[in-house]
Amino acid sequence: MSTLVFDIEVAGFLWDEVDEVTRGYLRERERDPARRDAVPERLALYPGLGKVIAIAMWLVEEDRGLLLLEGEQEHTEPREWEKVAHSKILRGTEAQLLSAFWKSVDRVSKGRPLPRLVSYNGRGYDGPVLMVRSAQLGIVPSRNLIPNRYALEQHTDLMDVLTFQGATRDRYSLDYWCRRFDVESPKGSIDGSQVGRAYREGRIEDIGEYCLRDVRATSELYQKLAGGGLLDVFGR
Repeated sequence: MSTLVFDIEVAGFLWDEVDEVTRGYLRERERDPARRDAVPERLALYPGLGKVIAIAMWLVEEDRGLLLLEGEQEHTEPREWEKVAHSKILRGTEAQLLSAFWKSVDRVSKGRPLPRLVSYNGRGYDGPVLMVRSAQLGIVPSRNLIPNRYALEQHTDLMDVLTFQGATRDRYSLDYWCRRFDVESPKGSIDGSQVGRAYREGRIEDIGEYCLRDVRATSELYQKLAGGGLLDVFGR
């Protein structure tokens, strides 16, 4: 079984593009005034209110990555991408990116088993966003990204692993855990909270590089946890 790590970046819709009823509903849900004022800049965190602009994948066993990034499709096949070593890039519309992703995670042809999926908070965010956004665009997912949380062979969410599947209350960032396990931090010129602004500024390749470095770091963290035996205890 191959192991495929995935991560996404989402740009929230513009506030003025959201209907008035939804805007009022989102504001009313927030009791804290500061959080209420921040709602227009946090639309990417709400289901169905953002578009997927980057999907990064990393094949653990082959140590190579693929970035699906919004942009004009100049090639029908991925090309080498010099910004991140051992990676390729494919540009396209959001629908094209999502379709390419679902093909990548559904490798049942030629008798090959489905790849094991690995993420960091992929059960809580990336997976639901990919499935909901695909449904909005009329694209049928090729598999369920949110299977039984205790079945790690289908989807290993490292956030679940490092919170012992909800037994510990505190959650820490990917960057925090990378530093604990001597994995090079994916931190760069932007972070997740700056994606929306960077997208509006046209810095799409910076977003793609950030996403791909994130997924590469997640791959390395996964291997550290697997090598240390932490993943094995969940199957006992």
